[in-house]
Amino acid sequence: MQDSDDWSFDSRPLIAHVIYRLDFGGLENGLVNLINGMPEYRHVVICIDDFTDFRLRIKRDDVEVFALKKRQGWDLSVYLKLYRLFRELKPAIVHSRNLAGLDALVPAFWAKVPVRIHGEHGRDVHDLDGKRRKYRWLRRIFKPFVHHYIALSRDLEKYLHGPIAVERARVSQIYNGVNVERFHPRKDNTAKRIHGFNDRDAIVIGTVGRMKEVKDPLLLARAFVWSLQKIPEARARLRLVMVGDGPLLEPARALLREAGFADMAWLPGARHDVHDIVRDLDVFVLPSLAEGISNTILEAMACALPVIATDVGGNPELVQDNVTGRLIPRRDLGALSSAIGFYLSHSGERVNHGKEGRRVVEEHFSMGAMVQGYAGVYERLLHERAQLARAPA
Repeated sequence: MQDSDDWSFDSRPLIAHVIYRLDFGGLENGLVNLINGMPEYRHVVICIDDFTDFRLRIKRDDVEVFALKKRQGWDLSVYLKLYRLFRELKPAIVHSRNLAGLDALVPAFWAKVPVRIHGEHGRDVHDLDGKRRKYRWLRRIFKPFVHHYIALSRDLEKYLHGPIAVERARVSQIYNGVNVERFHPRKDNTAKRIHGFNDRDAIVIGTVGRMKEVKDPLLLARAFVWSLQKIPEARARLRLVMVGDGPLLEPARALLREAGFADMAWLPGARHDVHDIVRDLDVFVLPSLAEGISNTILEAMACALPVIATDVGGNPELVQDNVTGRLIPRRDLGALSSAIGFYLSHSGERVNHGKEGRRVVEEHFSMGAMVQGYAGVYERLLHERAQLARAPA
């Protein structure tokens, strides 16, 4: 890591990214990809809570990560820590993400940070459809402290323009990007390497993500059990992989164990070799209750996998029903089980949907397009604020 005392000798603008916690997750993965792909800026990551060894995914030695370790409830000391950090670091841009980081723009305002940006990446289980008045009210309250917004999906862009009443000129919509060199189709189709699922006729369905309520992992576990019980060929062929840590990991393991199918599933917790694991799946499943733009869906599509996803948030902007996958209602066990059964028995559609997904990612969701989108917003806002600073009072 580069010492902050040396930053005064580096003329590149500094961006301070404020998030709640740097841990395994789609928002965090997108942030790391952006930092790794944008060397023309210096970066720091400020965690309202803390960080894990997920920080090791940052492949640059000039990025500092700070943990403010916020106490439960309202912690006034966090605002003071943020103000002092902004005054010390003197970032050109503060970029907060989601509601948990939005109020960081208040101390950024008092610290006279030139550009203040807020990103909307998705919703949580407490506000699945963006209808909670409290959260709308909070976003409206903090609007004066935000110069510009970045929405990851058209769904979130519409939310900002509508209920939050943000002017269209103050919102940019930028999709996540995926590294198509790292995430690519499996080249050897004769065997599976995952957890000994090496039968060439096996169909491995799987998911990657935090094992928490908003991702609804227990629905996938129940659908897997239902399929094994009701579809005659499933016991011989169907296998399950669920990668990720969180409060619902043990309940998911217990559900499979109690049904007697634990040996047909692999739930290893968090992993650092996700690209290898996803590549060895046959079908990717994301049963989320809410989503922004899912990195894991894009990574699965880049690996030429058909995707079963709930018809929520930005998912329909990525998955074309019956073209690159299947869209299902959230919390619908029957619909998810039916989609799993469809891909189990229709190998042609499984292959064709996967190939079309790879084509879509290559054409519309590249890492380069994402980085260029953010760089364009950063450069334009820095230029505009510089012109305002030079203008006569």
